[in-house]
Amino acid sequence: QIIVDDDDSKVWSLYDAGPRSIRCPLIFLPPVSGTADVFFQQILTLTGCGYRVIALQYPVYWDHLEFCDGFRKLLDHLQLDKVHLFGASLGGFLAQKFAEYTHKSPRVQSLILCNSFSDTSIFNQTWTANSFWLMPAFMLKKIVLGNFASGPLDTRMADGIDFMVDRLESLGQSELASRLTLNCQNSYVEPHKIRDIPVTIMDVFDQSALSTEAKEEMYKLYPNARRAHLKTGGNFPYLCRSAEVNVYIQIHLLQFHGTRYAAIDPAMVSTEALEVQKISLHTSNEQDEQ
Repeated sequence: QIIVDDDDSKVWSLYDAGPRSIRCPLIFLPPVSGTADVFFQQILTLTGCGYRVIALQYPVYWDHLEFCDGFRKLLDHLQLDKVHLFGASLGGFLAQKFAEYTHKSPRVQSLILCNSFSDTSIFNQTWTANSFWLMPAFMLKKIVLGNFASGPLDTRMADGIDFMVDRLESLGQSELASRLTLNCQNSYVEPHKIRDIPVTIMDVFDQSALSTEAKEEMYKLYPNARRAHLKTGGNFPYLCRSAEVNVYIQIHLLQFHGTRYAAIDPAMVSTEALEVQKISLHTSNEQDEQ
């Protein structure tokens, strides 16, 4: 746990795993309902392959600028000049805002945006954003749970949702209220400021909290982005479709191997192994379609 602001109550919780010699790690930012440990499947697999990964849980911040300033101080504290960011939902929006915030002195080497968005107005909640801080925790949890999938689900997806509900229960009123405020207060990403950053957009074809319009908007915003489509996975593919998500992450990071922005220990790089993974992913996708 790390405090980087003058305010002692603002505590960043994080898991930092993998070789410390790596100076450009992959950092995971969770969604509204998530904590740092929702990315445990990624931490286990990617560190096993030689990557340095950091999963974060952000403290209570009430606006995007305040978050970006705190995150910059955290990177300074960790002595990280540049990083790759994987953001899920709100985490993806904050990752884009941070890239935009630091565009004059770039701190973001690349972005992986999972089930994410570029404009908070899609939630039609901008008018209530200023009142979340007044609401009791049970009401805030009800708002978040309203976006979780319901109906018949396969076992892995049901387990993933159970895990997220458990994580949601662990969050206090101010944590939830601040995240919902960040999620809904009127703001959008200015793409011209982050046009040169390599982006992978990861989304699912089944039911998730994101509308088709929001997804289309992301494709328009990043016309050159790589696309990582998952046939199923709901809101939390990193939990219930972790094998596919982990392969897509490695494919994204492959372009930095051999450079100073590699997130992997050079001794662990095996292109052949990745090629095999690419083929296996392609095959499993084809089998899903049949």
